[in-house]
Amino acid sequence: MRRISRSSKGGLAAAACVVVCAFGIPAAAQSDGLAMLSGLAKGEWTLKYRDGSPERKICVRSGLELIKLRHSDPNCSRFVVEDAASRVTVQYTCPGNGYGRTDIRRETGSLVQIESQGIVSGQPFQFNAEARRTGSC
Repeated sequence: MRRISRSSKGGLAAAACVVVCAFGIPAAAQSDGLAMLSGLAKGEWTLKYRDGSPERKICVRSGLELIKLRHSDPNCSRFVVEDAASRVTVQYTCPGNGYGRTDIRRETGSLVQIESQGIVSGQPFQFNAEARRTGSC
């Protein structure tokens, strides 16, 4: 059996710290702020799907409503992939009902482009849509 000297132990501790710090930083930097979404105009928004599906109206209170348009589950967990000034990307999981990944690009405070895909009730979905504020809720 090989013995580890004190200097080797110090080196191992330093290496372990580097690994923990390297992987700990992204977790610490992970924010649920999604400032771009909270900066969108509140009110009624109309979604126009690029595939010709019927328009849909939703009430936007926080902007988070635009993330899981195909999942109504309140107990979904989410992971913020990107949180920039004009774009957010969020992956979410709804236990027992699927998952999704949504990318929202802000053009103005009352106009966004949405791309989303995932699985809901065992069926795949994918859509592109434009969402625009059209009134009050």
